[in-house]
This record gives sequence, structure tokens and C-alpha cells, in this order.
Amino acid sequence: MRKKKILFICGSINQTTMMHKISGYFENEELRFTPFYGSGYIDFLAKTGILDFSVLGGQFMKNTLAYIKDHNLPMDFKGKENDYDLVFTCADLVVPANIRDKRVILVQEGMTDPENFIYHLVKTFKLPRYLASTSTMGLSDAYDRFCVASEGYKEHFVKKGVNPDKIVVTGIPNFDDCARFLKNDFPHKNFVLVATSDARETFKYENRKAFIREAVKIAAGRQLIFKLHPNELWDRAYREIKELAPDALVYQKESINPMIANCDVLITIYSTVVYIGMALGKEVYSRFDINDLRKMTPIQNGGISAENIAKVGRELIQTNMADLRKENVFSLREAFRPFFMKKKPGFKY
Repeated sequence: MRKKKILFICGSINQTTMMHKISGYFENEELRFTPFYGSGYIDFLAKTGILDFSVLGGQFMKNTLAYIKDHNLPMDFKGKENDYDLVFTCADLVVPANIRDKRVILVQEGMTDPENFIYHLVKTFKLPRYLASTSTMGLSDAYDRFCVASEGYKEHFVKKGVNPDKIVVTGIPNFDDCARFLKNDFPHKNFVLVATSDARETFKYENRKAFIREAVKIAAGRQLIFKLHPNELWDRAYREIKELAPDALVYQKESINPMIANCDVLITIYSTVVYIGMALGKEVYSRFDINDLRKMTPIQNGGISAENIAKVGRELIQTNMADLRKENVFSLREAFRPFFMKKKPGFKY
């Protein structure tokens, strides 16, 4: 029998490391990795450089390619070389044409964006999902299983309209064993940590100066440390911080995990790292409701989420494609049942 072929679609470093960890639990399959990609006009725009602010190009793409090379992972750029039996991806805002007839597992990367005005526009008028960023994660339904961080997140996605039969609560790699970060050599302790975002670099609005002032107020004289998002423009961010918090320390390339483990207070806007703080019992500030965050915090299972997700993959890869397509047709029919029943009370399936 030929080896099963599996494609791992990467993206940000967080997504890429997740894919790498999951792949470690496949021994007898033929594995390939690729940076994130699109098809059609999305692929065309990515080639022009217009989308370099996203995982479709720019520094994200460079970082992914460097990671794949540094870890000697076999690459199939854009999944063109093989006919795959299974595909793993961390995003469904864009679904490449060449995986739409494959078995696909969507893995939750982390926190999703808030449901703002654009989200409701996209959902109401069926606009491209990527316009609302990660707030529309899972809404493509272009996958067979959706592996999520916690029961709280399952409830969150179901409320948005995701098919509950496709959701599997597995935990997610990188956020399932936060206790391991407590053992570290980061030199500072008992400080107030501010985790910034790349909102401005991805064309979202952020009043950074107001955010810094808020952080200074919360710190109330305690040591402030700012950890910049890897995608941020260093010069601008550093200048703004030093203007309003001259004694603050500023980092960017270093890992944030030991910093969170050593801090007393964690301040974020919309960042998945807030869950590390929650899991470690830190005092946390976020634009999201803290009670909601507590409910959705990724399950702490000692780091077995990647193995759990791989198990879902092994089960799916043995499932007959015809049966999966029937399953998807049934899901679509159930989704439209209220519509048909309202318009045609006597309608039968």
C-alpha cells in the first residue's frame, strides 16, 4: 500500500510551530509543508506584494520559509507536487482551490478577533471572510474537522454558526502546557508586562499613545516592560513608548512566554498570549471580557494537544471520502432546515 500523503499549511511562526508539532505524531506517512497560500485573484495579489502585511507574503512568508529550512522539513510550495490524502491548516479565511476536494482539518491558532461592524457586514452580505480577519474563523465550512482550544471556544464557534458536529475539543499546541514557562532564565521578575499588537501594520485602528498611558497608570510606578509584536515597526513603537514611559524596557525578538511567567500583571488588547497569563493565574487586562476569557482559556493538558489533533487526523484519513461528502451535505441540509420549514411547512427531505 502507498504511504498516505499529508500537507501542513503553515503561516505565522505560531501556526508553523503548531503544524510542526502535529506532524511529529505521524511516522508512516509522507509529509510536506508549505507557507500559507491562496488561489485565483488572492494568489495574484499576493505575488504583487500588496498582501505582504499578511501571512500570504512579506516577513511572515520569509519567517515560515526560514523555519522550514532550519528544521529540514520537506516542502511542497503551495501543495502542487502531490495529491494529498489529508491537509492541516490553521486558517480558513482563504481556502486554496487545490485543497477543497481533500480531507481538511482546521486547527484553531489562538484568539479570534472581536465581532465588530465589519464582521456583521461580512456575515450578512456573504462578503469575503478575510475582510473581517480571524473573527470569521470556522465560517467557511470548507473542512471536515475543526480542532479547538476548549469547550468554551466550541460554544463560541457554535454560536457563530459553525457546525458543532465538526468541532473536536483537543486543546491547541503552544498554549496547552503554560506551566512549563515558569522555568526560565529571563532576568526580570515582578513587573508589569505590556504585550502590544501589529494592528497598525495590518491596517487596523489602534490609539497606541492612549494604550501606553493606560499601561503607565496600571503600573503605578512598578517596572514596565513592553514586548512588541514581531511584525511591528520597531522605530515608531520604541519612540512612542520612550516618549510616554521613558523608564520602560522594550523587547521584540525575545520570546514572550518567560516574560509572562515572571510578570505580576499582563496588559494586552487583543492577543492570544492573554491565555498564558490566565492559565498562570496572573492579573490580566484585556479589551475582552475577563469572564469570557476565563471560560475560553485553552485546556491545560500537559502538552498533548498536538497528539490529540494527530489522532483526529489518523481517524479522518481512514474515512471514505464519499461518506465525508455525504456528511457535509447533511450538515448543509440541516443548516437550511428552518428556512425550508418556514417557507414550505409540508416540505419533506
